Amino acid sequence: MALKEKALFSTRAEYGVRLMVFLARQYPNGPLPLTKVAEVEELPLAYLEQLTAPLRRDGLIRSHRGVRGGYELARDPSLITMGEVVRSLEGPIMPMVCAPEDEAHATCVRGEYCSAQLLWTRIRDALASVLDSTILAELVPPRRAGGTNKALPLEMMGSRIS
Repeated sequence: MALKEKALFSTRAEYGVRLMVFLARQYPNGPLPLTKVAEVEELPLAYLEQLTAPLRRDGLIRSHRGVRGGYELARDPSLITMGEVVRSLEGPIMPMVCAPEDEAHATCVRGEYCSAQLLWTRIRDALASVLDSTILAELVPPRRAGGTNKALPLEMMGSRIS
């Protein structure tokens, strides 16, 4: 049987996380033009432009107009959780329609008597826990001697995920 490529999160989350990590690497050096992010991260500029609206609305980034304009983080990367970023871009964490973060928005007709709902609820809670306990600063590799900024192994970064 061939494996299908199916991701839990869309390219909105993938590209948005990459944008936020890029901005975090530059923090607090001021705004960066999206053209620079698109070039370095090899992402479509038009798509990045769409992602900035929800991130701005939710207070995660700020925009600046003019010659030295662009985007920057609205807060220190240590104060931004990946849960905030993903929810801003994707909406509530919901692996299945029967397990939304806000139970009032559950749309599954089987509801209370669904034998699989416990599984989907546990998956939702595990995803939310990982996203909410991971801060943006953890995804920014520390600068090494010599100025390189390559990622270090997870165990060397002091990950908060256990």
